[in-house]
Amino acid sequence: MKNKQALYKIGYGLYVLSSRTGEKDNACIVNAVMQVTSSPMRVALAVNKENLTHDMIRDSGVFTLSMLTEETPFDLIRHFGFQSGRQADKFDGTFPAQRGENGVMHLDKFVNAWLSCRIVSTTDLGTHTLFLADVENGDVLSDQPSLTYAYYQAHIKPQAKPERKTGWRCTVCGYIYEGETLPPDFTCPLCKHGAEDFEKIE
Repeated sequence: MKNKQALYKIGYGLYVLSSRTGEKDNACIVNAVMQVTSSPMRVALAVNKENLTHDMIRDSGVFTLSMLTEETPFDLIRHFGFQSGRQADKFDGTFPAQRGENGVMHLDKFVNAWLSCRIVSTTDLGTHTLFLADVENGDVLSDQPSLTYAYYQAHIKPQAKPERKTGWRCTVCGYIYEGETLPPDFTCPLCKHGAEDFEKIE
């Protein structure tokens, strides 16, 4: 068991948090996991009560954390982060995963470590529940850097395309007049040049 080494992968990052009740598995993305003590190996995380995974953790008393790496594709984030687990099977074979000793699925790819944990206490935080849990098992799968939220925002999340402007552009200062037709007596409000210094944006 290499759970102590796996515990060292905990930091400020993005994780797939998974749990299971009955025959159903579910998972979501979380970004707030904290090591509390090293002996016993204990972690804490807050989970939104509106998430189905929250209810599964509360009911089963166990969860697993899969620590994502910088190689994680956006499709994985979208699958576990945005797809509802009430209608969909989060572990449908789209991404390689296997069941740990506690019966909960963990990812095998785009993960540098995983930890299976058992709840020792819960605290109601209003919209969230704080789960304090002992680490029972885990393993290190790669030496890839952990995926931070900042890295996700800069390198993985699709960037919004700039809105294409239509109209007329001043060739002197760059001011854009948004309209199909430029009035012949128009004057640029910035540089005061006339309509003859404007070009149509194609």
